[in-house]
Amino acid sequence: MAKHEHVRVAVIGSGFGGLGAAVRLRREGITDFVVLERAGSVGGTWRDNSYPGCACDVPSHLYSFSFAPNPDWPRTFSGRRHIRAYLERVTDTFGLRPHIRLDHEVRLMRWIADEAHWKIETSRGIVTADVVVSATGALSDPKVPDVPGLDSFPGKVFHSARWDHDYDTRGKRVAVVGTGASAIQIVPALQPGVARLTLFQRTPPWVLPRTDRAITAAERWLHRKVPVTGAARRRLLWGIRELQVQAFTKWPQELGLVERLAKANIARAVKDPALRAALTPSYRIGCKRILLSSTYYPALARPNVDVVASGLAEVRGSTVVAAGGTSQTGGSGGGTEAEVDAIVFGTGFHVTDLPIAERVVGADGITLAEAWKDGMESLRGATAVGFPNWMTVVGPNTGLGNSSMILMIEAQLNYLADYLRTLGSLGAGASLTPKPAAVDAWNHRVQERMKRTVWSTGGCSSWYLDARGRNTTLWPGTTTEFRRATRAVDLGEYDVVHAPTATTRTPRKESVR
Repeated sequence: MAKHEHVRVAVIGSGFGGLGAAVRLRREGITDFVVLERAGSVGGTWRDNSYPGCACDVPSHLYSFSFAPNPDWPRTFSGRRHIRAYLERVTDTFGLRPHIRLDHEVRLMRWIADEAHWKIETSRGIVTADVVVSATGALSDPKVPDVPGLDSFPGKVFHSARWDHDYDTRGKRVAVVGTGASAIQIVPALQPGVARLTLFQRTPPWVLPRTDRAITAAERWLHRKVPVTGAARRRLLWGIRELQVQAFTKWPQELGLVERLAKANIARAVKDPALRAALTPSYRIGCKRILLSSTYYPALARPNVDVVASGLAEVRGSTVVAAGGTSQTGGSGGGTEAEVDAIVFGTGFHVTDLPIAERVVGADGITLAEAWKDGMESLRGATAVGFPNWMTVVGPNTGLGNSSMILMIEAQLNYLADYLRTLGSLGAGASLTPKPAAVDAWNHRVQERMKRTVWSTGGCSSWYLDARGRNTTLWPGTTTEFRRATRAVDLGEYDVVHAPTATTRTPRKESVR
């Protein structure tokens, strides 16, 4: 790439959000754009997470773009390898490669008001853009707790999203810290081969059976030859999850039946009463993310697994020490201390404190992190006060607790498309920034609706909540409602500014790596 390139739109990230944005730009007739990706290939979280057992807990036909159906998904819930291959195929099918700049980590984005554009400093040079679309995602930067003594641990330490494939866990004593979506896939994958597995569980998750199966050749043939059948399958999966959202957001008190199904899932696999009690949550199902696995509980009941009902407090040499908890084990032994050879952190990501926010400097000279120091807030999950011509995909309050994020991403892409049309109609040098009153009104409505959801009433503390206890992560409604709310830009919600010195530019010829 040239040392300085100007484009109409710069997209940050090449996961589902970034690639979806790139496809939508091309479909809108916009070819003057780049996708800046810090890694050496596309794929986002499905590139970074390569741990044993990594798979999606949303059905494959729903966890894919509506404009790029895949009739050949091999399983009802696909593994990481097939999802990543799908994203590579989307990249090729829609001709995105010439726009993608790999190994271009964004170090700083600064709004240049006089020229009405963003100056983007990357690890490979400078790009300027009229509009920035930040699609870095919420699950991109791992969070590792600050554990006393961890620095002096003589064994191997890594996060689930940065798996060290050169390290062989077979025959080793391994501690797994955390019981989130990654951990419940890692534990069954590691358990058969390790000498001993110690699981540190601060709070037990609710886990329902994973009804995964191979999709038959006949089904795949039908979806290829009669595409409407694949669309119908997707719509059925969508409809079921829309009903589930209604329960989470409007009738959380009616979730008792689902809890009984989850408790039966524990009882089938775990016969030891003490272990069963340790694995049974005390909060309402859905308050934390509901996990899917048919192998997690059987793995925990095996003789070489200890479940420690607390977090990891400290590390003393090769010894991991629990935070005053007790150990429940599928076999003999146990305790609040264990000698281990490796520590695997399945402790999630920086979700409510997005690292990219520290690298975005807006019109007032402050970073997005400073603007959001009291909690993330945006207009319709997309635009932020003081940050002109800047938009997020998978922004604040756009997450889902039980359905496919692709549905929300596509809704945001509709908003992006209308945003760019609106901006284009205002002439050269124009910028749009949301009015504070519009952002306040939107977030007030979101937070008022949040009060009756299971995430607020279920009696748990989850990663959905920020430091102030507000849920700035999830959308408290159906995907249908969000799609309706993001169908078009309401210009009355924005301030329009024209830069006096901005001129119409002739885009530079795109260079291909």
